[in-house]
Amino acid sequence: MTRDPVFPRDPAIARSDAALIALRRILRATEQYERDLAQAVGLTPAKLRVLQILAGRDDRTATPTALATQMGVSQATVTALVDQLDKLGLTQRQRSSTDRRQLHVILTDNGATALAEAPDALQQHFVTGFHALHDWEQAMLVASLERVAAMLNAQGIDASPVLTLGEIGRAPT
Repeated sequence: MTRDPVFPRDPAIARSDAALIALRRILRATEQYERDLAQAVGLTPAKLRVLQILAGRDDRTATPTALATQMGVSQATVTALVDQLDKLGLTQRQRSSTDRRQLHVILTDNGATALAEAPDALQQHFVTGFHALHDWEQAMLVASLERVAAMLNAQGIDASPVLTLGEIGRAPT
């Protein structure tokens, strides 16, 4: 009797292969979304997130500190992202009229158009599905994902809630 290499008899091996396949699918979906987003509007997921945050505010503005806090990244990363968005004409910086030391990042009309033309963010699909789960399922999923991160020795890697493969503040390739 020969063993089928695609379907091992050992259930532990089959489960570990299934887990690795699921991880690979997540990585490939993230990579595909990045390509689609770059092709559609020339943005990275992190730049799109900046535009989304600005668009979600009544005055379409935020301070770099507020952006960094909401995105879970450093102020230097936000500065790099906004520099790139400014060059594209999607945001602009403006000094506060009440406190000249305060800087505001403003969503431009071109930025709003790019946001409207962009495909839905991958993390939005995840968040929608995640919120549809029961509370206990959410907790179990978070615990499982944290365990996977630990198994990959990734628990010490700094990350924000933006699904992207590379550095958050990187320029598009």
